[in-house]
Amino acid sequence: MLLLFIAGSTLILYATGLISFFLSKEKMTIFLNSLGPLSFIGFIFLQASQVIISPIPGEVTGIIGGFLYGKFLGILLSTIGLTIGSWTAFSLSRWLGGPFVEKFVRKETMNRYDYLLHHKGAFLVFLLFLIPGFPKDLLCYILGLGHLSTKEFLVISTVGRFMGTVLLTLGGDYIRHHQYYRFSVLLGIAIIFLFLSLVYRDKIEKLFRRWHADKKIKR
Repeated sequence: MLLLFIAGSTLILYATGLISFFLSKEKMTIFLNSLGPLSFIGFIFLQASQVIISPIPGEVTGIIGGFLYGKFLGILLSTIGLTIGSWTAFSLSRWLGGPFVEKFVRKETMNRYDYLLHHKGAFLVFLLFLIPGFPKDLLCYILGLGHLSTKEFLVISTVGRFMGTVLLTLGGDYIRHHQYYRFSVLLGIAIIFLFLSLVYRDKIEKLFRRWHADKKIKR
């Protein structure tokens, strides 16, 4: 039933055109403002949802957090939402197992990160969460099939996402205060990091797999 609900929710996003809402910073901003005092809860829900249901772009919601709530509150609310979403995805995977995850995580992706499931590898997983552009939301589902405890996962995913959360929130805050020069500098730095991570992503992942293999041999 839960699987049908999630699949159905994703189909509804496309069928009703709601996906365009989640892709629009302006529409989401108007919606959250309309909630008044409940906008905090609405934003946390959006942040959690963008982890659980992959079509929702986390970059948009992250910037909105800074734009609406400023640096400190924006970071706090985003972190709460991302932590709830990550925990939900991880728990669903742990409770429902591989057949559930394979319904929406491609087999190629599962095979690519299969090595993460055979040992805890906490520090290795933390490094993966730090890489810009890495599919962190899918990683939450994949890691639910492995040996990390829920506590270990929450610490790793929350701390690992924090840098990206700060950058997106700062970007939104700069736009809010019309600090477009700072925003441009921040955007430039983010693009450089993203470009480097995309260029060297395969090499980094090969290094991690080799690291895992070496540790396995030593055991």
